[in-house]
Formats: sequence, C-alpha cells, structure tokens
Amino acid sequence: MTDHYTRVAILLHWLIGLSIIALLALGLIMEDLPKTYRIEAFMIHKSLGLTVLVLSVVRLFWRLTHKVPDLPETMKKWEKFTAHAVHAALYFLMIALPFTGWALVSSSPRGFPTIWFGLFEWPHLPVLSEIVNKKEVSDSFGEVHETLAWIAIFLIAAHIGAALKHHFINRDNVLTRMLPFLAPPSQKG
Repeated sequence: MTDHYTRVAILLHWLIGLSIIALLALGLIMEDLPKTYRIEAFMIHKSLGLTVLVLSVVRLFWRLTHKVPDLPETMKKWEKFTAHAVHAALYFLMIALPFTGWALVSSSPRGFPTIWFGLFEWPHLPVLSEIVNKKEVSDSFGEVHETLAWIAIFLIAAHIGAALKHHFINRDNVLTRMLPFLAPPSQKG
C-alpha cells in the first residue's frame, strides 16, 4: 500500500488542475472582453485547452498503469463511492471538455486556425472541418462544451471542498497525498 501519489501523478494533477481553473475563468470572461483582447483570449483558451487534452491522456495512461493510494479506512462506503464517482467524472471532463472545444473550433464556419501558443498551427478535426452544415454542428458542440464547463465548475468545487474537509475536519491524509510538502494533519485529541 502506498500513502501518496507518484511525483508524475502529482505534477500532472496540478498542471492540469490549475490549467482547467484558468480555462474556466477565461471561458467565463472572454466573450465580454474588448475585441482587441478577445481574439488573443480565445487563442490562449484554445492552446491551453489542447494542452490539457494531451496532458489528460498522459495522466489517464499514468493512472491506469500506477497504483494510487487507498482511501482512508475511516471513510464510509458512500463517501468512497462518491469520491470514485467524482474522480471518474473529472477524468471524463478532462478529456471531453477540450475535445468538444476542439470539435467546436473544427466545425466552425469561421474557419479560424488554432495557433498553439503562437508556435504552430494545430490541425482541425478533418471530419468536422469538411461538413456541410457547420453552423448547426458548431452550435451544438458549443452548447455541450458550455454545459460540461458548468458541470466541471461544480465538480471541481466539490473536489476542493472534500479535500479541505478531509484535512481540516477529518484530519486524515487525503490532501497530503497530493500535497506532500503540506504538514500532516494533527490527530484528533
């Protein structure tokens, strides 16, 4: 049994997690930005989203090939089930959100390219870039992308709240497994 995640898992968790929070924040405001900043905001959003997609595939592979710490024995059965369900949903969203964004851009009738952080052009999905009814398909992907973003906001808040609850109320090692530099919680007296 291991009591902490691997360094690679920890690095991927925080890179992806902080990137997703930045993506969600940018997604909430970029439509309202002045036009001169909006185009750059969209390009950063697209570049970061595609980075999250690639890192999430790596993270999923890592997760499937490396043991993770067991949840504390003190957790109730329903808490363990909920923790596993939220983690599965977050993994799904880490891939589905950027993929639907990529599909949205690929099917857009505007045909704007994605220049990944100004370095190279990221290709559109070939099947979607060649469809006839682009506007309807693009709008549909946009609605799915937005809905998934709101679900992600809710699940991320629950995930963070649960980690803090475990550290400050339950005083177990759930948070310190992903933040190894954090002092272990003091035991209940």
